[in-house]
Parts: sequence; structure tokens; C-alpha cells
Amino acid sequence: MRYLNRNDLLIVVRNMGILMIGIGGMCLVPVIVDFLYLEYNAIYYIMPALVSILIGLICSRALNQYSSDKIRFKHAMLISSLSWLWAGLICGLVLYSVTGIGIVDAVFESISALTGSGITIYSDVEVLPYSILFFRAFQQWVGGLGIVFFIIFILTKPGSMSSKLYRSEAREDRLKPSIMATIKQTILIYFIYTALGITLYLLAGMPLFDSVCNTFTTISTGGMSIKNANIGFYQSDVIYFITIVLMILGATSFLVHYRIIKTRGKSLIQDLQFKVLVSLIAIASLLIYFTSNIVSMDALFVVVSAITTTGASIESSTVMGGWPPFVLFIIMMLMLIGGSNGSTVGAMKLMRVITFAKGIYKNTREILAPQGSVLKMQMDGKELKESVAAQSGNFIALYLMFIVFTWSLLCLYGHNPIDSLFFSMSMQGNVGLEIGQMSQALEWPLKVVGIFNMWTGRLEIYPVIISLRAFFEVFKR
Repeated sequence: MRYLNRNDLLIVVRNMGILMIGIGGMCLVPVIVDFLYLEYNAIYYIMPALVSILIGLICSRALNQYSSDKIRFKHAMLISSLSWLWAGLICGLVLYSVTGIGIVDAVFESISALTGSGITIYSDVEVLPYSILFFRAFQQWVGGLGIVFFIIFILTKPGSMSSKLYRSEAREDRLKPSIMATIKQTILIYFIYTALGITLYLLAGMPLFDSVCNTFTTISTGGMSIKNANIGFYQSDVIYFITIVLMILGATSFLVHYRIIKTRGKSLIQDLQFKVLVSLIAIASLLIYFTSNIVSMDALFVVVSAITTTGASIESSTVMGGWPPFVLFIIMMLMLIGGSNGSTVGAMKLMRVITFAKGIYKNTREILAPQGSVLKMQMDGKELKESVAAQSGNFIALYLMFIVFTWSLLCLYGHNPIDSLFFSMSMQGNVGLEIGQMSQALEWPLKVVGIFNMWTGRLEIYPVIISLRAFFEVFKR
């Protein structure tokens, strides 16, 4: 059976053209910083931007008959998947042109920023131009909500295209009845928390440029810092605490944020995912504190950073590599779980883990219950279908398979098995924490695999699998 035909491909190309225009526009924003700091690199931002905008205009205008009215969910999956790769390539060209790193390194760095993974190729980020530091932070801020998410808001009209593209980035929650209203409300909340973060950092004594960049990377749970020592550079418990608060805000569902004012804070306290998130943070922090010599702030910070998949740190990766094995095990488990659905986090996400656990519990009860008993699963007072638990289990299994595959390749190239497992989880979960400074030691084939991990992790695997299946359809003819 043929799942894709020529018209399907033309619909994808036409509608992807709109996103190419938006991606080109994104590359022009750092030009402002370039002018402010007189760095004279503007041409290196403008040229890739014009390439993306020009190709986007050609695709969208020449194929205008294949309009958004004809788009189906499979098209949206393809558009979303390819747009993230296109953004990684175009933004990577900027990094390649300005900083002179290899093209694979540049795309790896760009995909890492866009997906909120926060893993950097640069051994010394403090020598980079201010415009590049801002660009990396800006990519994380945009990628936190989603490239397609922002472009839907700026360039597309309300309708079926907006709805399908919204869902293609693994989003289901609606703050408002319509998708466009939901997007507008989500972006408003995002802007408010971004402004709050910048203000708090400024009050804590952080310079303006640092405040903007660190807020961008923290509220988006990206964690790619503008300092070699990451947040630890500032040596301030106040700044550490502000960062912890912003990481938790970024890892909490926007639906909960939206309802906070209406419910006078009850939506936050009553949200199951938030309660589990806070409980895991408290339990993990206490376990690390009582089973090691790690100070309480370090323990709390790394726990929050791991479960929110931010990857920010106040200790270096080499110091973390010397922590007790049990502490590293706790951090890896938190990196697997992640934060809430409908937030900016990566990893498996709390709702899937909770649903999967409820499915196991139900199966256990069924075995023990009297014959003929009818047992139901519930979540927040609502019945939970078995198919939902099964889907969560399928995703978790697939997610772990991707980690094992990457881990095996890292071991094949001779990297330390524990460091490799930690790094594989970090890439697949879009976390950014690492032990042993592996990011600077990766061979180029492993960087390509890492790009694939971060890409699939951000899009939650299935859109990428569908895209790969589509390419198989095209080339098998």
C-alpha cells in the first residue's frame, strides 16, 4: 500500500515554505546584538536568513495551489520534523560562518540549542561573540515552546493547518477552545515568566546581557550557558534559587499556569504532575544529601536541573563525574522521567510514567482480584482507558531502545560505559548534563547520531519515524 503520493509531497513542501520564512526571520534577530556590540558579523546572519526566506517564498508561492486547506495530520508530522532539521541546518550555517567550527559541529550545536538539550561543542564559550551567545540562548527560548509553535503564531492563519501543526509537536493541551487562542495565551504566559526571570536576575546583581540570556535558557529548560562554569560562575545562592524557581516554572504545564489566577493557586497544588514533580525533587534531594558529602544547594540544584531536563549546573562535569555511583543513578533516573506534559521539558514526561505505573498496578490487582471483578483506572477522578496506558508503555519501550542503541555505539567507539549511558540519556532526553566532558570528545559519526537523538527526543519519536517511513516510500519507487 502506498501511503504517500506526489500531491502529499507537494503539500509538505508548500506548507514547509511558510516555516522556512519564519526560520530565516529567527536568524535576523541576533543582528541587533551584533550592531550593539560592533562585532561586524551581521552578514553571516543575513545570508543564511535570506537563503531560508527565499527558498521558503519560492516553495509557498510556486505551490500555492497545495494550500493549508488540504493538510492532514501525516503532512503536519512531516512538516514539523523536517522544519526542525531545516532550522538546525540554517542556524548551524550561522555558527559555522561566525565561529569557524566544522559543519557537523555547527549543526550539532544548533540542534542542541533548538531542542533545549544544552550540550555544547565549544570548549570555551566565553570567547564567543556576544551575538552568538545571544543567538544560542534565543534558539533555546524559541525551541522551548517549539519552532513550529512560534511560526504558527506569527505566519499562519487560524484553521486546520494551525491545529494539525500544533499537535505535530507533541502538544495536546488546550488553554482555550481554539488552537490560535491557546497559542496566544501560552506565549503571553511565556513572555510574563521571561520578563519575571530577567527582572529577578537583575535584582540579584546579574548584568543585563547575562540576565536575558540566562532567563532564555532557564525558562525554556535549555540550560546552554554563556559561561564556562554555567550558573556556578556567579557564586550566588540567590541566583541559584532564582534559577531553580525558573526551571520548575518551565517544567510545569502551561495549562496549570493559565489556571493559577482563576483558581487562586489551587490548580498548582491540585495538579497531579506538579505534586509528583515536587515529591520527586524532595525525595531525590534528601537521598543525595544523606548518602553523600554533596552540599544541600548542589544536591537540590542538580536534582531540579535533571528532572526538569534543563541541564544547568553549578558544578563542572568533571566534579559530577567523581560523585558516588548511587548519586549518578538517581540523577539518571530523574533525567529519564522529566517534567510535566504541556511544558518545555524533554524526556519521557511525568504523565506517561504515572499512566504506565497505573497500568501495571491495575494488571497486578486483576490477577489478585476475584474472578469476574471489573477494575478501572482513574486519573484525577476521571476514568483512564487501558489503551492510554498501553500507548505510554509502548513509548517508554521505544524511548529506552533509542538510548540503548546510542549507548552501544558510544561503547563501540571506546568511551567509558557509565559516562556513555549518562550521555545517551542526556541527549535523548534533551537534558544537557554530562560527566567526563564527552561532548568535546565525540567522533563525527557519534555527533550525527547525537543530532538524531536530540531531534527525536524533542519531537517525541513518532513524527520522526513517520518522516523516515515517508522517505522510504519515496525512494523505494
